[in-house]
Amino acid sequence: MGKQDPRAGRNWYVLHTYAGYEDSVKQALEQRIESLGMHEYIFSVQVPKEKQLIFKKGEPVEEERKLFPGYVLVNMVVTDDSWYVVRNTPNVTGFVGSGNIPVPVTSEEFGVIERRIGEQQAKFKSDFQIGDLVVIIDGPFKNYDGSVESVDVNKGKLNVLVLIFDRETPVELDFTQVKKK
Repeated sequence: MGKQDPRAGRNWYVLHTYAGYEDSVKQALEQRIESLGMHEYIFSVQVPKEKQLIFKKGEPVEEERKLFPGYVLVNMVVTDDSWYVVRNTPNVTGFVGSGNIPVPVTSEEFGVIERRIGEQQAKFKSDFQIGDLVVIIDGPFKNYDGSVESVDVNKGKLNVLVLIFDRETPVELDFTQVKKK
């Protein structure tokens, strides 16, 4: 019997971690892979993040945001040893799966994650949804009420329908110019 190719069962798996410990789990796991010589079974550890623009003092500031707080992705072949190494990394609470059997991420799911990580253009953080009732807090329509007609997270802008002279009129505003009612 020839030695089985260790890459045969290679898949992406999702680990549960304590929230806020994703990056330290990634570091600890990478150190354990190194010190325990698990390169042939554990290939990559990822904390998926995307760029996001938030407003600080009225200015857009770019920051990284975790796509899945409390989760870390691991590309590995599950064996008793590799499962043990990952499972016993500090702040790992377990694999996502059924019971003790980790369930791999489908290639479709991973494709979606990869595309989101790969988007280099930062987006604005938005708590607004179409239909939300808002009040305008800045600009010529200050103190007017309206409802959100559209949200553009790429530009940080909203279209709000405002009642002007008994007609609904769309007004384009920055995220900072409105607040939810």
